[in-house]
Amino acid sequence: MNVQALRWTGDALEVLDQRLLPERIVYLRCRTAAEVAAAIRDMAVRGAPAIGCAAAFGIALEPKESSYDILAKSRPTAVNLFWALERMRRAADKKAEAEAIFSEDLAVNLEIGAHGAKLIPQGARILTYCNTGALATAGHGTALGVIRSARDKGVSVIACETRPYLQGARLTAWECMQEGIPCTLITDNMAGHLMSRKEIDLVIVGADRIAANGDTANKIGTYTLAVLARRHGLPFYVAAPLSTFDRNIADGSLIPIEERPAEEVTGYRGQRWAPEGVAVRNSAFDVTPAELITAIICESGVVQAPTRERLQPLMPNRARASGAARDSR
Repeated sequence: MNVQALRWTGDALEVLDQRLLPERIVYLRCRTAAEVAAAIRDMAVRGAPAIGCAAAFGIALEPKESSYDILAKSRPTAVNLFWALERMRRAADKKAEAEAIFSEDLAVNLEIGAHGAKLIPQGARILTYCNTGALATAGHGTALGVIRSARDKGVSVIACETRPYLQGARLTAWECMQEGIPCTLITDNMAGHLMSRKEIDLVIVGADRIAANGDTANKIGTYTLAVLARRHGLPFYVAAPLSTFDRNIADGSLIPIEERPAEEVTGYRGQRWAPEGVAVRNSAFDVTPAELITAIICESGVVQAPTRERLQPLMPNRARASGAARDSR
């Protein structure tokens, strides 16, 4: 991708405003931790790995105690945010550490792609959800990165639009078109229909937090796809870096789920289609139980049929990042 989600200049973080894609390419210039937190909270930057990288640069811009609290409260579900803040708190050279987190994320994504590509059959028609590509990471991507790494196998993408924020329609479809990866956009409620017609070969998604037992939080609607995949006998893969694993969360029921503003459901970009006064739920994430996941792909390899015992050796040791997340709900 010639377009990067984040650009570090040494004294500012330039954030690609993903709310304006695909129509416009505009970078926000953040010079304070509060400005970075606002970009995360308002979804100018999104995707768990990219959020973690952005938070690290936020601390590099303003390395004071209050900055950690400001950034920790920006979004509660993606554990990468808290993982990055922990690393930054321990680091002596904040700018060097932020740059290391960014460069390591790109390297990790390439490793995930290499491991995941081995699972992809020749000519596979791959359903993916939300956006898990270069725009959601330091580069290459997680689930979409696996597809990038397997592109020589003649694969094609079926991208769900991903209501209500349309990350699939606006971002994933755009990334695929930028790179010449065959892509078909569908409405979210079309997935089961295509599975029943044998027009999908596998599903691959990203993750915002993986509990110790393998339960996985991802964009709202992911659980539905996992159930549909099981019904139709299709592999359901999760691709995520180890920074997304959280040993402090025993299972998915304990993962904090972000509730976002009603306006994201009742309309879009100033146009309203729902009646005034209607009650709205806008949960940003749901949890897919581990038993519905065929395998989790990370930089260390592939964990088939994930369980607590199989994931335990991979789980990173960290302070109570999950507690920080619960406190920020």
